[in-house]
Amino acid sequence: MADFVALLGTKGGPAIRTGSTNPTSSLLSLAGQVVVVDCGLGVTRGLVDQGIALKDLDQIVITHLHSDHYLELGPLLHTAWVAGLKTPVTVRGPEGLTDYWRHFLAAMQADIAIRIADEGRPALDRLVDIRVVDPASPFRVGPLQVHAMPTDHPPVPCLAYRFEAEGKAVVFSGDTAHLPALAGFALGADLLVHEAMLAEALPALVARVGNGDGRLMAHLMRSHTLASDAARTATAAGVRALALHHLVPSDDPDYGEAEWRQSIAGHWDGPFHLGRDGLRIAI
Repeated sequence: MADFVALLGTKGGPAIRTGSTNPTSSLLSLAGQVVVVDCGLGVTRGLVDQGIALKDLDQIVITHLHSDHYLELGPLLHTAWVAGLKTPVTVRGPEGLTDYWRHFLAAMQADIAIRIADEGRPALDRLVDIRVVDPASPFRVGPLQVHAMPTDHPPVPCLAYRFEAEGKAVVFSGDTAHLPALAGFALGADLLVHEAMLAEALPALVARVGNGDGRLMAHLMRSHTLASDAARTATAAGVRALALHHLVPSDDPDYGEAEWRQSIAGHWDGPFHLGRDGLRIAI
């Protein structure tokens, strides 16, 4: 399989509306290993649309426990199970994933029990291995060496991930405020996939949400990165290419690709990919 990153869902935040993109999820294919990075709403369809057989799913990493990054984790695993999953899937991420999975199994207990008894399927709980990531301890996923780094995303702890194999490296920023240390973490990577927002578009976005208040704007400014700062990080890291995703906003017709490109002008002059659902980037 070719080396690539597919951006399955590129919207920042959990809400979807008519015409909007899906929340955050990505697919990494590197050195023959496939890894799902985050499981926001729409990840299952996104994987199938990329030609991934769900029954072959085996590695998932989660950056943090905001719903737009793991809401569809349980449904993805359940759907892989009914699609023929026979071998365990390893799910890595922050503390709390075990509780999520236990509660998902409890909520779906009736359906799971019926499918085991009536269809002869294996026990779903035995096909999922949840592991808590310790940023101080790199780990291996098949041929990949994986490093994690805490980001600055109050009030929810979040991890950035760096995947390395065969002389190539891909970094996912996770959600974070501008974090200069991320440049060192991403140093020399072939691709940096970084979250981004446009400051000038935020007032209209907050007004459109409809059931928040000033705390939403405060959270965005405290816990996320402006596109210009993401571009500065990419330049400081000397990465070969930059992709922006987790876009805030992603569905405002007044802010399109021209505005995003303008926001990074003068801060990044290398290969650039503006996230859209289904975009595949060769590594």
